[in-house]
Amino acid sequence: MADKEATVYIVDVGASMGQYRHGRAQSDLDFAMTYVWDKITSTARVFGSDPWDQGTANELQGEESFENISVLQEISSTFLPELKQLRRKVGVSNTDNGDAISAIIIAIQMITKHCKKLKYKRKIVLVTDGRGVLEEDPDSVSEITKKITEDAMELVIIGVDFDDPEYGFKEEDKDPQKAENEQTFKTLVDHCDGVFGTLQQAVEELGIPRLKTTRPVPSYKGVLSLGDPNEYDSAVCIDVERYPRTAIRRPLPASQYVQRLDQMDSSIQSTATILPDGDIDMPDVVANDLTNVKNSRTYQVLDEEAPGGKRDVSRDELAKGYEYGRTAVHISETDENVTKLETQAALEIIGFIPWANVSHDYLSNPNQYTNVSLQYDRYMSMTVSNTIVAQRTNSKAIMALSSVIHALFELESYAIARLVPKSDKSPLILLLAPLIEVDYECLLDVQIPFTEDVRSYKFPPLDRVVTISGKVIKEHRNLPSDSLTSAMSDYVDRMDLSTFGKDDEGNPSEYMPMTETFSPVLHRIDQAVRWRAVNPTEPIPPPYEMLTRYSQPAKDLVAQSKRRLETLMAAADVKKVPPKVQGRRRHRNEVKPLSGLDVEALLGSKKKKTRISAQNAIPDFRQMVNTTDSIDGIREAAQQLGGVIEARIRDSFGDIAYARSLEEIGVMREELIELEEPEIYNSFAKALKRKLLAEELGGNRKDFWWEFRKSKLGLIDQRTLDASTVREEEAKAFWSLND
Repeated sequence: MADKEATVYIVDVGASMGQYRHGRAQSDLDFAMTYVWDKITSTARVFGSDPWDQGTANELQGEESFENISVLQEISSTFLPELKQLRRKVGVSNTDNGDAISAIIIAIQMITKHCKKLKYKRKIVLVTDGRGVLEEDPDSVSEITKKITEDAMELVIIGVDFDDPEYGFKEEDKDPQKAENEQTFKTLVDHCDGVFGTLQQAVEELGIPRLKTTRPVPSYKGVLSLGDPNEYDSAVCIDVERYPRTAIRRPLPASQYVQRLDQMDSSIQSTATILPDGDIDMPDVVANDLTNVKNSRTYQVLDEEAPGGKRDVSRDELAKGYEYGRTAVHISETDENVTKLETQAALEIIGFIPWANVSHDYLSNPNQYTNVSLQYDRYMSMTVSNTIVAQRTNSKAIMALSSVIHALFELESYAIARLVPKSDKSPLILLLAPLIEVDYECLLDVQIPFTEDVRSYKFPPLDRVVTISGKVIKEHRNLPSDSLTSAMSDYVDRMDLSTFGKDDEGNPSEYMPMTETFSPVLHRIDQAVRWRAVNPTEPIPPPYEMLTRYSQPAKDLVAQSKRRLETLMAAADVKKVPPKVQGRRRHRNEVKPLSGLDVEALLGSKKKKTRISAQNAIPDFRQMVNTTDSIDGIREAAQQLGGVIEARIRDSFGDIAYARSLEEIGVMREELIELEEPEIYNSFAKALKRKLLAEELGGNRKDFWWEFRKSKLGLIDQRTLDASTVREEEAKAFWSLND
């Protein structure tokens, strides 16, 4: 859960902001709004505007210095409809009148009125070109500084073409009025300990992904015990809290929307709402033309007397079942209660193990050790890590947990604990490790497996080949030679990233540090969502350079290791693989024995397959197409396999038969590509799509359609096979559900 924030954006929309300067293809206002639209969170406001056509008047509108300042939106969450309204309202004004200092005063008043004395992150962002006239009043400026400091507000002033020596930008032939205003703004920011910068740098830094800070939520609040306090007076009980230390962040989920029934004349659309912290909110009704897609689920059972052989039943009539292989095993609520383990919320230390890990040595030389149990290995960690700290206001618990942490550290040991987060939850086994820093100390935990969860498998060694007779071979075609090992080692050393980068002083440093490596999936989707919210019709821009920087090895690194790579390729005898033949003719030349006799005919083993069975569909299909000598035979085989696939989908219990059906479709597609008969497969795929959408294969099977699409088993187009008549655009359009 993120901290609450209240941010007021002050945007200069004076007439001077409509100019195109320094060769930019957009006006100063559009350039400024590139930053504002990306950063906007709670509220937005403008100054330098015409008060009768922009937003609402401010509370101090009657005073002369506060004219031409309009409030576009009060402090509140900005959803997609509000964002669209703001885009329509923001535009270049007909006047340059409007005092930025007065606008800051109104912003302070808005934040004070909204936040009161509550805990908020307060922030004011001013974006201007600095060309307007400022009504400087030393008393008002000092009062602004005092109020911002007292209320812990952050003042950020971003200027179009403002001088910034640290960034390395200086505007030539600057207007004297603008230069004076810049100095005034900088003095104000310095007194408030705020941020002053140029818009060029701010826009450039938009390409650096923003890391989301969240307030951790405890997953366990209770007692950490050592020993049973119900039986032993000497048992240790410490009040602790458990918080996540690391977590997996998922991409933004997609939600479906459909056009309202009274507005079905236009195409189906999807939309979402951007929350202040970057999350996506999906309200029940978006704007006035879209509504949620609601799923309806029906249950059927086999009934020979019912029409179609199946009868609809309610969910209450069904029993809970679990999938066991390909069988659904039901269990009654009474039986399930018997097998359910009754537990109480607790965190109990059940043992200790040393840091020293002897498991590898023990496995290789077990005769050298006596009474040794296997120790913890890194691969045993099953989850992300969590932090266990003492109860914040309990000084006794803080001291007790500190003693446990230091004891584990001094004895170089880990603790094994049993955790039940909530009553009647399944227990977990945790490994607790001490962490001592300068300003805090805690226990780190990761989940480790139970004994029943561990499976041992034996794999052949990588440095030798052991024959069936037990003979050990050190030199083999599947083993790397000494020259290959040496060449690979040299190449890896040459591609070393740990010292390829440069720090600020030009010294060697890590090329790809963790702090500069971001997930392209997460941040690219976030970029696309933000762009589409502000620009509904324009194409989505390419990914930020920061996201693709490390997608390819550095050119200088590749160049300096080129010779090592050539040596490695020579040692490994790397050869270019000839291109794969895309298809084979039906009348292919079969390999015949030198005698010219048909051995299979003499043995009576060459029989044509006429029927494809559901139990052995793939081998039967392959045998049938390999023994036929006509197009009709191939078409008949495809039709039979298609019938088996459709029957399997129709009779599937949930998605049990989906994987097998997709495998059979893939085999059909592969064989027909090799036989250069794409039209047969394309006809089958189109018919399958039609039946799925018409719910002719056992009801709603949209989930199979998505699996079919995910498997990339679409139409065979001309890019895949030259003999096909399907263009690439038609193959892409095949995936649309609107056709």
